Amino acid sequence: MNRRAAAAALLLIAGCATREPDPSGGTIVGEVGDPRNRARVHTELAGAYYERGNMGVALDELRQATAADPTYAQAYGLLGLVHMELKETREAESSFERGLRLSPNDADLNHNFGWFLCQSGREPESIKYFRQALRNPLYASPWRTYSAAGVCSMRMKNAKDAEEFFQRALKLDPDEPSALLGLGQIRYRQGNIDGARRLVSRYNKLVSPSAESLWLALRIERRSGERVAEQSYANQLRRRFPASSEYQALQRGQYD
Repeated sequence: MNRRAAAAALLLIAGCATREPDPSGGTIVGEVGDPRNRARVHTELAGAYYERGNMGVALDELRQATAADPTYAQAYGLLGLVHMELKETREAESSFERGLRLSPNDADLNHNFGWFLCQSGREPESIKYFRQALRNPLYASPWRTYSAAGVCSMRMKNAKDAEEFFQRALKLDPDEPSALLGLGQIRYRQGNIDGARRLVSRYNKLVSPSAESLWLALRIERRSGERVAEQSYANQLRRRFPASSEYQALQRGQYD
């Protein structure tokens, strides 16, 4: 999950702030006497800085948001993402937990905390929060949570649950990249080479190929005996990702 998607999801929940005309001809953001609106505005600004990678200013805006309204859950959710980006694990966890205490059924908060746990090596815990996100009938993007749950299940070597999660994601959004790649890896391991090829080819057309997707495509063609295609993917892997673990495996001849 990238920064833009995470911030956008939270800010969809936050909504749009009102802007009132300034008698001097400028614009005043929010209402002086409306703490919730001020918190919302600062959270939206923080989201914009977070997307641009300016974490210092994002933190400052979020401090102002939580000072204006300490009960505004979305500010803590975004604060968790900022700390997560800064590798501040303790602060990230504390922020997510505070946001969830204020809004325990918030789908985006549950999704992002689940992803944080998965990235922190706590994959079994993450599934609980993904499932909580999916229980919300108003959740706007459940496919991303199914996909994330699939990725975390794969890390736990639980291919059965991962396959189900990826299939659910693709049923809702046939172009969900992580689900395409994850299910492609499962199909490859199952020996379904044609199915794996279709999935990884779709992935590579939708987004810029990754080391992981090129490595999967290379192994598919190698198993199929398509040496020209295999060499093409090997060349791309060497040119684009020479420092990757996938290219190191290729050099060692460790295909599976």
